[in-house]
Amino acid sequence: MYFSEAIAEMGTEYFNATRRYPPMSSAHEGFAILKEEVDELWDEVKKKPSKVDREALRQECIQVGAMAIRFYTDVCKEEIDADNRY
Repeated sequence: MYFSEAIAEMGTEYFNATRRYPPMSSAHEGFAILKEEVDELWDEVKKKPSKVDREALRQECIQVGAMAIRFYTDVCKEEIDADNRY
């Protein structure tokens, strides 16, 4: 898979999440959501090589990337904008 395809899939996941769930209300909440996705990816990674489901691994990677983007747009961007108000 190429970079642009990965980013496109993460973008689709990001927009789906924004339609289903409210914005992350704080860095703590955002971290918890991101950690949950990383933990799900880790569950796939820990499997024996013969038991790894490549599609599940790919989907978890997409979700981690999408939630990292969501953290940036919901939490970091808001804080950057607030800092620049003065």
